[in-house]
Amino acid sequence: MSKFWNDKVKEIEPYVPGEQPKDKRYIKLNTNENPYPPSKKVMEAMKNEIGDDLKLYPDPTCSDLTYEIANYYKLNIEEVFIGNGSDEILAFSFMAFFSKNKQILFPDISYTFYKVYAELFDLDYKLIKLDENFDIPLEEFKNENGGVIIPNPNAPTGKYVNIQCLKNLVKANKDSVVIIDEAYIDFGGESMVKFIKEYDNLLVIQTLSKSRSLAGLRVGFALGNKDLIEGLNRIKNSINSYTIDRVAIAGAKEAIKDDDYFKEITKKIIHTREKVSKDLERLDFRVLESKSNFVFVSHNKISGKLLYEKLKDNGVLVRYFNKDRIDNFLRITIGTDEEMGILIEKLELILSK
Repeated sequence: MSKFWNDKVKEIEPYVPGEQPKDKRYIKLNTNENPYPPSKKVMEAMKNEIGDDLKLYPDPTCSDLTYEIANYYKLNIEEVFIGNGSDEILAFSFMAFFSKNKQILFPDISYTFYKVYAELFDLDYKLIKLDENFDIPLEEFKNENGGVIIPNPNAPTGKYVNIQCLKNLVKANKDSVVIIDEAYIDFGGESMVKFIKEYDNLLVIQTLSKSRSLAGLRVGFALGNKDLIEGLNRIKNSINSYTIDRVAIAGAKEAIKDDDYFKEITKKIIHTREKVSKDLERLDFRVLESKSNFVFVSHNKISGKLLYEKLKDNGVLVRYFNKDRIDNFLRITIGTDEEMGILIEKLELILSK
């Protein structure tokens, strides 16, 4: 701890990302990355962007990428915001739409960055406890509040809420912004984007990191009423007008345009997820129903912590959360069929001892 740190830096508990080890090669199933490479069209576009123009600032409005996303989702360009990954957009949203004197609501078992941002920006918040089946009790989000965040599907559970239930939630919170964090929506869920023109308090946030294989590029986007988007732009342009570089814009644009490849790899991941879920159940794991690119599992004969350690010793990384109510669970990213086959082999070996 430095004597130069202010009180906020001293007290904050930063978000802890998944391991990115460099000591040896692992089958990496711990950070929900896509096991398949980006589209070849994405790679070509990025290579073509590397040239003399790198001496110039990128387009601060990301106009070409904004147009492609708006066209894809049948929206106006004023209803699209581009950010440096969905995490940045979430941070901007906390600054733009939530006030210190009004309590915001989000699930207790969910993306831990929500709590980090709330504390970083000195916001009052209430954690809504998931029920015994790890479902989100939506009725508890319909009380008076200063904002709501619902991840759908949820992380780390992978559980999905149908859009009619979320639509009712948005309607019940007409005086506050409801953020639907759809980082994993492309793996079997239905997006709330279709309701953006109907509700001026609905903000949908997505990312290219998961279903479009671009975690290393750091591009996300928000979709919502033009006044919400203007609020995000006011925050962004008070911090850094150039959050997305030229190469990232070029690659992201092609990722949106190459819809065939996107559908091909998401279909593969969904198929693998369903297969490995059955394999895990065969090994007596409890597997929560997932609509994401991961599964959340526990076993009654071996603790989550010990299983995580033994898998790591066997060259397989998964995510373990040492937190109340989920400390016996593992979150396992869906890899290729070959990678998941090795995972099952290692689990069979561990459980046989």
